[in-house]
Amino acid sequence: MKNLKVPYLPALDVLDLSSVGFLMETKSMRDYINVVNWKEYSYMPIAVFDIARSANNLYIRFFVKGDSLKAVYSEDDSPVHQDSCVEFFMKKMDESRYMNFEFNCIGACDAARRQSRDIKTSLAAGEYASIRRYSSVEPKPFDVKKGTYAWELVVSIPFQLMGLDPENMPEKILGNFYKCADGTETPHYLSWNPIDTLQPDFHRPEFFGEIYF
Repeated sequence: MKNLKVPYLPALDVLDLSSVGFLMETKSMRDYINVVNWKEYSYMPIAVFDIARSANNLYIRFFVKGDSLKAVYSEDDSPVHQDSCVEFFMKKMDESRYMNFEFNCIGACDAARRQSRDIKTSLAAGEYASIRRYSSVEPKPFDVKKGTYAWELVVSIPFQLMGLDPENMPEKILGNFYKCADGTETPHYLSWNPIDTLQPDFHRPEFFGEIYF
C-alpha cells in the first residue's frame, strides 16, 4: 500500500486558484498516476498530481500529457469519466462509505457519497459549487481533438464536504488517484495505488492508499 504526507500551505487560501500552480510545484507533495493494472489497457499518458492542504481545503493539482483530448460534458453531475478525466476517491478510516471526485479536462465534476459503484447519493448543487476548479483548457465542451496535448487542472475540495472536521483532522484517510478516458480512441485506467481486480474497477476502497495529514 502506498502512502503520502499532505503538506500544510496556508497561503493556498489567499491565492487565486489560477495562481497556485507555482507554489504547489515547489512546496506540495508530488506523486504519479502510473500504475497500469490491466494489460489490455496498456496506454499510459503522463499523469502527475501535486497535493497540499490549507486549514479548510484539500488542494490537488493534476498535470496530464498524452494523445488526444476530449471534453463532451460541461455540466456537473455528468459522466465525465468518458472524457479526458482525472479522479480522486477517498474514505475515512472508520467508515465503509467513500466519496468519488471525478473531473474532466475542463473542470466538469461528477461526485457522490457512495456505498458502492451502484449505490450513491450525488452531491447537491451547492456542494458542487463549493469545489473550486481551474483548468488550463478553455472551459467549453468539444469532441475529440487528435494530437498531443498537455493540460493542468487545480481543484480545491473543502474538508467539510468530505465529512472531515477542519478543527479536528484525523491522522490519515484512505484514497486513490486515477487517470482515465473511457470514451476515447485509447481508453486507459491508471491508478496511483495498484488495484488487483480482473477488470477495470476504480470503486474498490480495499485498494486505497494512505493519505496522512
